[in-house]
Amino acid sequence: MKNEVLIIDDNFDIRNLISGILKDKNYKVREAANYDQAAFEIKKKLPDIAIIDVKLDKGDKDGIELLKQIKKTNDLIPVIMISGHANVEMAVESLKLGAYEFITKPFAMEQLLNFVSRGLENVRLKKENAQLENRSFHSFDFVGESGQIIKIKKLINKLSTADSRVLIYGPTGSGKELVARKIHKNSQRNKEPFVVINGALLQSDNYEEELFGSDNSDGTITYGFLEKAKGGTLLIDEVSEIPLDTQAKILRVLMDQKFRRINGKEDIYVNVRIISSTSKDLKNEVILGNFREDLYHRLNVVPIEIPSLNSRTADIPSLIKYFQKKVSEINGTPEVEININDDLLYSYQWPGNVRELRNLVERISILSQNENKTNVGRLLHEILNKNSSQDIGNTNISMSYPLKQARENFEKNYLLTQLKKNKGNISKTAEFIGMERSALHRKLKSLGIKGIN
Repeated sequence: MKNEVLIIDDNFDIRNLISGILKDKNYKVREAANYDQAAFEIKKKLPDIAIIDVKLDKGDKDGIELLKQIKKTNDLIPVIMISGHANVEMAVESLKLGAYEFITKPFAMEQLLNFVSRGLENVRLKKENAQLENRSFHSFDFVGESGQIIKIKKLINKLSTADSRVLIYGPTGSGKELVARKIHKNSQRNKEPFVVINGALLQSDNYEEELFGSDNSDGTITYGFLEKAKGGTLLIDEVSEIPLDTQAKILRVLMDQKFRRINGKEDIYVNVRIISSTSKDLKNEVILGNFREDLYHRLNVVPIEIPSLNSRTADIPSLIKYFQKKVSEINGTPEVEININDDLLYSYQWPGNVRELRNLVERISILSQNENKTNVGRLLHEILNKNSSQDIGNTNISMSYPLKQARENFEKNYLLTQLKKNKGNISKTAEFIGMERSALHRKLKSLGIKGIN
């Protein structure tokens, strides 16, 4: 389906020139010579993108009023403002009101075509992100009441008023992308695209093209992620996997706020918030020579460390309840009832972290339709025992250990599980296991068990 462009200019020659070039590029074109004609065309049908001259003959209303009208009706539609009598104030006002670009006459048609192409791509990304936000994992909240998670939530809120670069640490499946999306959603950039580039999934020979784009020999442009994210947020996932030579170029972009496409001759200025994430110890990668120290410091302005699920098992009940509800909404199935007090949930190591827990809830929800609670519990055990390389039923006791060490291992694992179930509450744990509070304290100290979050 052809994209439709509305051209609004009181100069017939300019309208005709722009229209002819756009039609040659397979765009559908409508034209308007004054405010009234333009208002009629906008009311009849909104275009996919509009090109508007600031000053229009006849009447008091000008292109700025048309810009306001379009943005009020549908804020997603990109509007390119053009003018032969431009000044800085006029350009600033247009951009503040939501114009996608502002260019002065005379201008190169290649420049206008690039703006049209990029503006439409920008809209596509916004719509794609909106769809992702409305379905599946990306619409999920960052759930938890543990001290670690409360701190992260507070930091996300603080970042809503700042535009600082953020580096997110955490194991696979812990929710790094979710945190990045929440930062973007809470920021002043939330109406612009959120774009993700995954360093682990790209080959080193095309990383720069994916990031910076390229000016092709046939005159076309391949837009990179930096331009696709214009005005919004770019998440560089698994940033540790970026090749060293590309790291140097990213560093230059962060310093100069501009870059050039591959084979390009013009500087492209950057207006993008950079968020990075990694599952590796980036400090150690610097020591090993795998990551540039100067880039590390540029990216690590505000660090956020997301803990593993195994280190915040107190959040498991609230996570399960939340996923039960969300999975039910997404799949249109009744909420599955999982026993949140099942010991296995707290002794299991959760190598896949929160993502694994979510998948577990969804899997049980699908497989346990019309099943009773006993069968749901049995299914939970079957799945986790199959996923675990450990013998959960024997609480990780190895038959190769001497009796004393085996006993200590059992006690340590047993007490850790009970503490996690009780969110680190010593009194509740002591009452449940039938031990005096002071005696439990001594036992924990002797086993080297410290506070549980």
